[in-house]
Amino acid sequence: MTSTSPRQTVLVIGSGVAGLTAALEASDAYDVQLVTKAELNQSNTWYAQGGVAVVTSPDDSVESHVADTLVAGAGLTDAEAAIVLCSKGPAVIAEMIERGVKFDMKDGKLAQGLEAAHSHPRILHAGGDATGAGIAVALIDQVRRSPIQVHESTTVLDLLIEDGRAVGVSVLGGREIRADHVILATGGAGQIFPYTTNPQIATGDGVAMAIRAGAIVSDLEFYQFHPTALDAPGNFLVSEAVRGEGAVLIDSEGKRFMTDVHPDAELAPRDVVARGIAAQMAKQPGVPVRLDATMLGAEFLAKRFPTIDAASKRQGFTWGSEPIPVTPASHYWMGGVRTDEWGRTSLPGLYAIGEVACTGVHGANRLASNSLLEAAVYATRCIEGLTSHPPVHEWDAEWGAPIVANLLDGADTVPFLRSDLQRLMWDAAGLARDGDHLAAAASQLAGWETPEVLDAKSAEDANLLIVSRAIVAAALAREESRGGHYRTDFPDVAPSFAQHSALLAKPPIQALA
Repeated sequence: MTSTSPRQTVLVIGSGVAGLTAALEASDAYDVQLVTKAELNQSNTWYAQGGVAVVTSPDDSVESHVADTLVAGAGLTDAEAAIVLCSKGPAVIAEMIERGVKFDMKDGKLAQGLEAAHSHPRILHAGGDATGAGIAVALIDQVRRSPIQVHESTTVLDLLIEDGRAVGVSVLGGREIRADHVILATGGAGQIFPYTTNPQIATGDGVAMAIRAGAIVSDLEFYQFHPTALDAPGNFLVSEAVRGEGAVLIDSEGKRFMTDVHPDAELAPRDVVARGIAAQMAKQPGVPVRLDATMLGAEFLAKRFPTIDAASKRQGFTWGSEPIPVTPASHYWMGGVRTDEWGRTSLPGLYAIGEVACTGVHGANRLASNSLLEAAVYATRCIEGLTSHPPVHEWDAEWGAPIVANLLDGADTVPFLRSDLQRLMWDAAGLARDGDHLAAAASQLAGWETPEVLDAKSAEDANLLIVSRAIVAAALAREESRGGHYRTDFPDVAPSFAQHSALLAKPPIQALA
């Protein structure tokens, strides 16, 4: 009688495009469980507007997409990772379409938009400015139809480590979920700042868990601030595609100002536009700048950007006939858990994909609309690599040895409010930084007490604290300005810092559970 070996198990944490894609890709060969702390549709993916950057036209090329990605990354983009991203993109998009994603069409072909720092129109959208939701709806439907075991409203506390390997997670309420392979797809950490385009769930959980487990994290100092969030409650994102269609930024007197900042004006890289807006607001002083899209007309705006149109109307703005106030807000984290191009981390058994990961593909500043593509491409790569490659990443010499940082055992005596942490991080580690304010923030963060984990919110606050400590440590160490990291005391790019940063938490390793 022949016996059949049980299938290996894969545990995916997170339900954005990275997590959903990984779960679907793994479901044919593995027993898969997918855990998310809210509902499946609560992710950064769901709120993504700008679209997916991918080569789908004979007038464009993978080489051009790679070149644009390298330029945006300010000298730190890993070229091999960028080649993987751009060359594998078309096949991944074809698979999305097979899974039911309905991208916008024009004249029977995929409609292609232009965004900042792209040399060709290559941005695909779904539902105009509801691309993320369009992708998520289709993938969630596929997950619901599959044998994947889904755990919604489930808060993961920490990774389970046995004999130096990740073997599962602990969950709020005392449960454990074990697996042969653990994949972090938990997204970013926008909630460390008071102004963010990210949803409430973006609290850096995956990076915090990885730090506590002893994994290496990289490039945490590089945070991208989207230049144009609606200056109203909720900081609703006003897509870069609006500027791609011709909208311009004006000061309090109605004059364009980005033409004096950069040759590409409103279509300059995001960090340049965000700092240009912040500088103009300081001159005004503090009065928001305005985005003037009136030349596009109300009818076009409502059709092309229905989500933004509805949001602006809810806030009492009629952007078809008057400019709307906008302000920079935290948007995307280039750093994360260090991985190779197969999603492997420094900790055996642990993988990371999407915004929680740092492959080096975004360098110091992500190219617009590369994030959804990265999540899907590297989710697919991760599952391919589970059986076809060794389980442990071999470190590239160019990444260097990690800084061992005291992230876990500070004075840890004073309780804090999340709003206090957010304000501290905005003032010290936001759009502009300097050594004195970063050092003061490091001291403040070290003195704050890690909350006792009683519920999901206290677990999130504990994660926000450790992530904030890590970001400040990385920002202090990088004495230059590059991409999303701008130091007023070191305003120039320094060749000596033309390498990725890396952090490792100083022992003892702590856990929330």
